[in-house]
Amino acid sequence: MLYDLQQWSHSRSAWQILFLSAAVLVGAALYFQHVQGLQPCIMCIYQRTAVISILLAAFVPLMHNSFFMRLIAFAIWGTAAVKGFLLSTEHKDILFGENSFLVPCGIEPNFPGFMPLHEWFPNLFGAPGDCYENSWQLFGLGMAEWMQIIFAIYIAVFVFMFVLQFISFSNNKTIRQKKL
Repeated sequence: MLYDLQQWSHSRSAWQILFLSAAVLVGAALYFQHVQGLQPCIMCIYQRTAVISILLAAFVPLMHNSFFMRLIAFAIWGTAAVKGFLLSTEHKDILFGENSFLVPCGIEPNFPGFMPLHEWFPNLFGAPGDCYENSWQLFGLGMAEWMQIIFAIYIAVFVFMFVLQFISFSNNKTIRQKKL
């Protein structure tokens, strides 16, 4: 089974699933924003940027699935997942932490000057919402809490898939057939 998972981790289909999962999350964020009218805050936009980074990471090996390109994709994926987890944790602390009312929540995203995404794509990266807004709930958890869970899953899958890149398993079926 581990051999099959290792072989699958090298395939394009593994990266397609990662790409699709991130695309669904971005689609859901845009649905909540543009259809349901839930305006994203600056922390939401930073988390959205992390998910888009995971989406772009999955795109790299879809274009050229070599070991080197997978390493680049893993670097982007791992960095974005950890950063997203930290951002969602910070957002959760803003909402529920002690002295949360003292934590500042910016008005405009702090993207690099050479890449002002909030100006280029305001419908995707604009942050008109309030970090203290927590009206949407699913099973008693708000979006910041769900994003923390989602990023934790991305991290766990990242670690598992990354380790599979470097461990060599033998194909027991092949060994058994050779013995017969």
